[in-house]
Amino acid sequence: MAKLTVEEIIASLKEFSVLELADLVKAVEAEFGVTAAVVSGGAAAPAEEEGPVEKGPSEVSVFLKDVGASKLQVIKAVVAITGLSLMEAKKLTEALPAAIKEHVSPVEGEEFKKQLEAAGATVEVK
Repeated sequence: MAKLTVEEIIASLKEFSVLELADLVKAVEAEFGVTAAVVSGGAAAPAEEEGPVEKGPSEVSVFLKDVGASKLQVIKAVVAITGLSLMEAKKLTEALPAAIKEHVSPVEGEEFKKQLEAAGATVEVK
């Protein structure tokens, strides 16, 4: 089998939907035992100096439970949040419950929840 170049891999990734890319990331993490995490440029402070601090989850997922009466508005909100095409967003809203965004900060999760609820949807953030 011929080895793929970086350019060929990137070109094929551009054809993936957001959900397909999320599944790919999970598969790579599972296959190689790694985690896709953002690395900051600065040096991290040791955690022991701060002491143990109880705080909420660092990542949440936003799930669409029901589209409500105004399905078109919810589809438009899903397009705005995910970047999916209208057709992909429509299919996503028809397969409920559906994960709209996974592994986002709690602040982002609440913002997405507000947007979807404003459109008339029932949303759960876990």
